[in-house]
Amino acid sequence: MSIDPRAVIEPGAKLAPDVVVGPYAIIGAHVEIGPGCRIGPHSVVTGWTRLGANNQIFQFASIGDAPQDKKYAGEPTRLEIGDRNVFREYVTVNRGTTHDEGVTRIGHDNLFMAYTHVAHDCRIGNHVVMANVATLAGHVEIGDHVIMGGLSAVHQFCKIGAHAFIANNTAVTRDVPPYVMAVGQPAEPHSVNATGLSRRGFTPEQVRNVKSAFRTLYRSELPLETALERLRESAATQPEVAAMVDFIGRSTRSLVR
Repeated sequence: MSIDPRAVIEPGAKLAPDVVVGPYAIIGAHVEIGPGCRIGPHSVVTGWTRLGANNQIFQFASIGDAPQDKKYAGEPTRLEIGDRNVFREYVTVNRGTTHDEGVTRIGHDNLFMAYTHVAHDCRIGNHVVMANVATLAGHVEIGDHVIMGGLSAVHQFCKIGAHAFIANNTAVTRDVPPYVMAVGQPAEPHSVNATGLSRRGFTPEQVRNVKSAFRTLYRSELPLETALERLRESAATQPEVAAMVDFIGRSTRSLVR
């Protein structure tokens, strides 16, 4: 373990033997930090927060502090972070509230660029990239491999499906299905994130299936229920389309249209 003598580690904190802590970092009493983590100078990790392995927190980040919710009354809510995540300068991640499951969850292999914000009770999957100043309000759900452009923002309780791409300066106020590239204020469906899908191993046929589903959903001028019925027919033999159908079934704020 390498802890700078100028760091503040409160009694009760649990750090794996090889954790590195920089000068003037503060680690709270209820924090657990797994092996291989590096905690940068002047950063703060507090609250009932648990980090998995090989996470990196850069200088001036604030991880696990109280939610920015006027109803929060100091309850011991949690922040759960997986492995190999990177939190760059001035990132803020808040723990959950009792008005949800009481926990904010972050998966594995995510990159949070400078000044990004993850609010209380969010659920973030794996391999997500949030570019500089991207912001999530409370109770937001982000699927695997989502990319959020700089200065984009997501309204509370919205969901963004796996492999979606949120363009810079986009304001997401409704749910974005998997694979969709959303643009604008408010966000509108622009196209399929075909380049991202190809990079992640989707076959040309699978990409064509997703594009066809997108056209059915957004370009056919069919009522949503009729379009969804056609997607269900395709989903019987196309798992990539089944992911869209499942997502739409879980939508609570309606879809971007």
